[in-house]
Amino acid sequence: MTKYTGQCFCGAVELEVSAEPIVMAICHCTVCRAWSASPVNGVAAFPPESVNVTKGKEHLTSFAQSEGHDRTWCKKCGGHVYNDHSASLGIIDVYASVLKELKFTPVAHLNYVNTIMPMKDGLPKFKDFPADFGGSGEMVDE
Repeated sequence: MTKYTGQCFCGAVELEVSAEPIVMAICHCTVCRAWSASPVNGVAAFPPESVNVTKGKEHLTSFAQSEGHDRTWCKKCGGHVYNDHSASLGIIDVYASVLKELKFTPVAHLNYVNTIMPMKDGLPKFKDFPADFGGSGEMVDE
């Protein structure tokens, strides 16, 4: 069985993921950029039942700018841990850089219309999201 482990920045929160990612992508949306204070966010989406906080759950807190999208972090260090989309999209996005063993291999770019850091890597560039994730499915040029 696949197993990935990770932790917040200070190590007070640890988690384990017991599945392969449903999808890995690079998000360029303004919300992810503002939240992460970076030009992109590495998405690694997993089934909610596969994500388990094994230590420090009491140190987690979250914020939802929009319902069903709970961004979760460690109260001790501020380290981002995951984004819980289980109520809205049926996934939990564990920030790709949190998982030690995960080889991040994105298959697409999301919300590329908002990019501030164009990437010419040959991957599909969605205007927003693929249709099966509630988006338009529209593509934009590299």
